[in-house]
Amino acid sequence: MNNFLDFEKSVADLEGKIRELEGLENGSDIEINEDIVKLRQKAEQQLAQTYAKLTPWQKTQVARHVDRPKLSDITAQLIDEFMPLAGDRAYSDDHAIIGGMGRFRGRSVMVIGTEKGKDTQSRLRHNFGMARPEGYRKAQRLMKLADHFGLPILTFIDTSGAYPGIGAEERGQAEAIARSIEVCLDVRVPMIASIVGEGGSGGAVALASANKVLMFAHAVYSVISPEGCAAILWKTRDKAQEAATAMKITAQDLLQLKVIDRIVEEPVGGAQRNVPQAINALGDVIEEELTVLLKKEPGELREERRRKFLAIGRLEAG
Repeated sequence: MNNFLDFEKSVADLEGKIRELEGLENGSDIEINEDIVKLRQKAEQQLAQTYAKLTPWQKTQVARHVDRPKLSDITAQLIDEFMPLAGDRAYSDDHAIIGGMGRFRGRSVMVIGTEKGKDTQSRLRHNFGMARPEGYRKAQRLMKLADHFGLPILTFIDTSGAYPGIGAEERGQAEAIARSIEVCLDVRVPMIASIVGEGGSGGAVALASANKVLMFAHAVYSVISPEGCAAILWKTRDKAQEAATAMKITAQDLLQLKVIDRIVEEPVGGAQRNVPQAINALGDVIEEELTVLLKKEPGELREERRRKFLAIGRLEAG
């Protein structure tokens, strides 16, 4: 991995030295081999120490890392026979939200998620994961389809928020998000949402109003970005670090606040360092939670989901 964050500089320096020594290695120099082993151990130790004490702002940077698992990675590894379904049947197809049917470890499911893209071309195609109204209306259509055929719904969220452009507002962005949340709360099949990177604003909640909300250990989930919050409260984005801390956007904070249900641990150094391992860990947790949910009656699933979200933020008497 060559894309290092600012706070990973010490690790980047060590790994740079390792690459230099590997370039000098001729296969028989015992001293160079020993130096490489020692440097690798030191780099791993430094990485573990760094990631054990990340601040909320640093976690935000990790959640936005360009090498984080994308929806395309997740479907390729976890979903067999994935068949994308396009369009909202009203306006167009939004590539920021991808959805379709497939098999998750032998069971038919409906998969819906945001896709940011991996390079400049794909990021532009997917609008950096920022969906327009037609994206959320496509999600509604697919959730209703899953409900009709009794398919569990798996959603994967990685977005800075819904697209705020004029065209999106003209086509009813707020209404589309609200309707998407309504459909999430109305379906009678198991629904599991996973926050894999950024969970930004209503654009994330529109796909995350599920029976179980999972979250990678270094993902973030909030009503607004730290920069946006700082710009509103302090009139400057320079206070983003303070905003990130005050907003309680980390998985650990949100689990304590009962906004999410479970944290999925990441490889040392973040999911971006070992994407297949991170996705496999996520798949294991989804399988565990889905096994439990499938034992419940449709009406019970819907009622539990509604009670869960009505209870968030409620103050207890006394």
